[in-house]
Amino acid sequence: MRHYKQLTYAQRCQIAVLKKSGFTQQSIAELTNLSQSTISRELSRNTGKRGYRHKQAHERALFRRRSVRKPLKMTPEMIALITQKLNEKWSPEQITGWLRKESELSVSHECIYLYIWEDKKAGGELYLHLRRHGKKYHKRSHGKTNRGQIKNRVSIEERPQIVDEKGRIGDWEIDTVIGKGHRGALVTIVERVTQFTVSTQVAGKTAEAVTTATIELLRPYRSALHSITADNGKEFAYHEQITEALNVPVYFAHPYHSWERGLNENTNGLLRQYWPKSTDFKAVTPAQVIPVLEQLNNRPRKTLGFETPAKLMQDHLAAKAA
Repeated sequence: MRHYKQLTYAQRCQIAVLKKSGFTQQSIAELTNLSQSTISRELSRNTGKRGYRHKQAHERALFRRRSVRKPLKMTPEMIALITQKLNEKWSPEQITGWLRKESELSVSHECIYLYIWEDKKAGGELYLHLRRHGKKYHKRSHGKTNRGQIKNRVSIEERPQIVDEKGRIGDWEIDTVIGKGHRGALVTIVERVTQFTVSTQVAGKTAEAVTTATIELLRPYRSALHSITADNGKEFAYHEQITEALNVPVYFAHPYHSWERGLNENTNGLLRQYWPKSTDFKAVTPAQVIPVLEQLNNRPRKTLGFETPAKLMQDHLAAKAA
């Protein structure tokens, strides 16, 4: 069992001073002898409209601690609500966070998992709605490859540091999800801070089709567009056309460094809940992608304090337009 210690007032004072002095989250973590995830979580949860202020942050944390609700039992009403959200592809942690944030109901995600496995033993199929349900992860082959030969590619090493720090909204990751037998594909693009996703179906994984789809998907979000990061697939060979059409630089991750586009990889895994690897994407229409994206973007995310990507992006675009 892991034990978590609450931050002290003194630690929050130190974080505030270092943050105001321009230190990165990683540097603050090292100087305060705390984990980077602790610093990230603290800044995300306790930063107000005027920035991170230690007194306000400490008061917020104390208020949340006093306001913690005691978990309730799995009543029939609770089970019905949980089942509904599982059918909508929500994870147990998303359900728990949403209940805690939006209603007077509360149940732990461990309790939801226990209910799912009991349902499976009884012949139920709720476990099929989980992103992973017992399947092993197979590593990609590291054999010979033609990747990395894209003309005039710009390495991720030249990407501004603010992108790594997720210090602004407007930096996107792009990838393709391939169908069975390479029949059709999805172009998926995810914003790194809000986790907002745009996607559409293309008939094939050609550079021309992917380029056209990318420009059409991102054109409505030009006010929230600073950079795009891709892998080294040949479908991104026309990156210069994307840069010219959208006035945005395209950077390329190192070959076989999927963690450099970790959010996009994770999002593709979420989309596989709707379209498994056996899917023929030529039979999927762009109109069928829209309701899936609406579900995905309106799911509360634990990493966003159980806000939804759709709301965060909507708020950002509204602020830009004001």
